[in-house]
Amino acid sequence: MYIFKAAVVGAGTMGGEIAQVISFSGLPVVLKDVDQKMLDKGMETIREIYQSRVDKGKMSAGEMESKMALIEPTLSYDSFSDVDIVIEAVPEKMNIKKRVLADLEEVVPETTIFASNTSALSISEMAAATKRPGKVIGMHFFNPAHVMKLVEIIPGLETTQDTIDDVVMFTESLRKLAVVVQECPGFLVNRLLMPYLNEATYALQEGAADATEIDEKLTEFGMPMGPFTLMDMLGIDVCQYVGEYLYSEYGPRMEPAKFFYELVKAGRLGEKNGKGFYGYGDESDEPVKELLAAFPKAGNSKFTVERLVYPMINEAVLALQEHIATAPDIDMAMIAGTGITYQGERKGPLAIADEMGLDCVLEGLEELFQQYGERFRPARLLKTKVRAGHLGVKAGRGFHEYA
Repeated sequence: MYIFKAAVVGAGTMGGEIAQVISFSGLPVVLKDVDQKMLDKGMETIREIYQSRVDKGKMSAGEMESKMALIEPTLSYDSFSDVDIVIEAVPEKMNIKKRVLADLEEVVPETTIFASNTSALSISEMAAATKRPGKVIGMHFFNPAHVMKLVEIIPGLETTQDTIDDVVMFTESLRKLAVVVQECPGFLVNRLLMPYLNEATYALQEGAADATEIDEKLTEFGMPMGPFTLMDMLGIDVCQYVGEYLYSEYGPRMEPAKFFYELVKAGRLGEKNGKGFYGYGDESDEPVKELLAAFPKAGNSKFTVERLVYPMINEAVLALQEHIATAPDIDMAMIAGTGITYQGERKGPLAIADEMGLDCVLEGLEELFQQYGERFRPARLLKTKVRAGHLGVKAGRGFHEYA
């Protein structure tokens, strides 16, 4: 099915940016919210993105206005009678999403695809609340949506192959990279990223190193920004919420560091309110040091880059083991979703493990497991690969094949 017209429900940051991406591709899009102020803010966000392109000489003022004319802001469902796909970008509460889907069923054609921009919630559960579960799918854009190329496509248990194919084609028409991921808590990128961010926070609260040193070492390793800079950008309350959710689903290996809770309790949410792990504007990070001083220091706690990277690699192996995605797709999603590199080349966690040597990664994880516990328990598939001699680049095969 070709998508001729789209709609976005929710005019917050993500909703507005998704509408901009759709209009930029040349498609008409309806942007709906229940709050006029949010709707105005969403349209203002879109105009600012286009104005930035005009200022950089990437488009004319006339082209900007023609793109803006493709977007119809509205407080009602009156213009939804002929939309081919609706992307919901409402708050991450299952009951709100279910209510929106129920409302949509009353006003859109039977052929309309329902896509959710959720970053973690169950697509199958949303689909079960509708009369058309085969037409419900996850379409997870990454923030900022107008910049980030990756879109995770997540089918539910009853999503039809036609729906998957149509959404992949639609995503590619938006000049985005579509990676199909089987449904699991956190999907793919957030699931792999959270153990890395969590371990950075453990190392900080235990006094193994300060935030600046950890950030510097991880950017030297190949991350585009350090974990604390990234968490301040994402929002520390968001990291806490995602961490709690993954812990409830995956158990002890995802147990969140307690320091997340202390920062949120102290109102340090990151860049959005000017204070997180770091201070912004007139704020400083002195209160963070005071909060850290109250934590007992672990004398045997050591910071190494591997302590943060190995849990990410291990989670990638677990995702592969569970058939969440293929090895090439896991690496491609992490490259597109996080910007990770290794030794100057764009490489995902499984390819990085192959370069390091799977035996070395396994040995490192086992040592960390002995010291820190469940967060480092090695994946069964990693052990199997090592026992079979599939050690990575040096053996000609690991998670990938090498000539």
